[in-house]
Amino acid sequence: MKLHFRYLIFYVLLLFTVTAQAQQADLILLKNVNLIDGTGSASKSDVNILIKNGILESIQRGLKEPAAMQIDLKGKTIIPAIISAHTHIGTLKGNTSSAENYTRENILRQLKRYQDYGVNTILTMGTDRPLIFNGFIDSTQAGLLPGARLYSAGYGFNTPESSPASWMNLLLRPTAADQVPSLIADLAKVKPTVVKMWVDDHGGKAEKIKPEIYKAIIAEAHKRKIPVASHLYNLEDARSLTESGLDIMAHSIRDKEIDDDLLKKMKENGVAYIPTLSLDEFAYIYSRKPEWVEEPFFKASLEPGVYEMIVSEKYQNQVKNSPDFERNMKGFKIALVNVKKIHDAGILVALGTDSGAFPIRAQGFSEHLELELLVQAGLTPMQAITAATKNAATVLKIDNKYGTLEKGKVADFIVLTASPEKDIRNTRKIESVWKDGKQVSKGPLNK
Repeated sequence: MKLHFRYLIFYVLLLFTVTAQAQQADLILLKNVNLIDGTGSASKSDVNILIKNGILESIQRGLKEPAAMQIDLKGKTIIPAIISAHTHIGTLKGNTSSAENYTRENILRQLKRYQDYGVNTILTMGTDRPLIFNGFIDSTQAGLLPGARLYSAGYGFNTPESSPASWMNLLLRPTAADQVPSLIADLAKVKPTVVKMWVDDHGGKAEKIKPEIYKAIIAEAHKRKIPVASHLYNLEDARSLTESGLDIMAHSIRDKEIDDDLLKKMKENGVAYIPTLSLDEFAYIYSRKPEWVEEPFFKASLEPGVYEMIVSEKYQNQVKNSPDFERNMKGFKIALVNVKKIHDAGILVALGTDSGAFPIRAQGFSEHLELELLVQAGLTPMQAITAATKNAATVLKIDNKYGTLEKGKVADFIVLTASPEKDIRNTRKIESVWKDGKQVSKGPLNK
């Protein structure tokens, strides 16, 4: 009887220990943190952060919670997880970008890659397919699938001609404005976060969507309270789109420097700006070997075979001899000037990269390069981080839960081994990535 009693006591104690550990796992105290919260305010040193059930319960110096799992992060910096408000997913595989690559396995693999780089949330801009609209998106947002949370613009609007972007064969291509209401009605069924449209003639090489059609797209989307984002390039298109009620410029204005009149109208109309500077650098930079091309942090983001392609003399000469080479370099320089003017005018600038559209736009690395390029344009590192967190969350209308590290928000963050407050490249020094209050990655280099 005594032996049985001892066994009973042992199992009770074991059950108590397991239960306590399970409860403790939902109560975590991060100690001695250098915190950059994404709001734009200065970093806060030596703060303690209490996480309860994946939510930021309390943030303060000297905070104690004996029942919590204790993690000392002395010398480490925490920033909010990155939100990329312009990406593409599933179409890349190796050196190809095609509809055939769009599989569940490929999408999950790439969502995990984004997460390894501290990008916990992405918005895909108009090239998605039916696969993700039957519970897949909801499952990523609910944390039921691994990797970054997925938001989508559904099927984007383009011109009737199938080129460029012919592989995006599910794009909506109205020939007249009166076709738009039924197309928007069908699109609304997949619950897009935004409506995406392409307004660009690609340097005179393609037809441009007609103003009466894009005005109808904006009007019909707004009837359903869906914001509209536009691919664009030219200043005058940006002006006309702003006057027509556009909500989001999904690329930089690159043909001319922006003027005060358009700055004023964009601010008055609440237009958000996603500059995708990394896209514009990628368009010409591989004419040589950029300084980061040999860095493991970059290489880990590439599809198989892409590194060998971009460092080859053949590819470098192809980029250098492209008829668009000079235009691309000039466009990048103008984009840098314009994003600084737009930011300084008080217009919301949010991070997006167009990563994943083509193999040279590496998923995950592009987002960190974008931060560096925003600083190169003249933003401070803290302003760039806010663009990648709070502002991007605002564009996706999820800022009530994500984007900043404040009490009541979801515990989505990156632990860095050095602070990016003065050196933005330190966002690449990832020790771990956390989503919903749980560590989900040790970064792209520590698999």
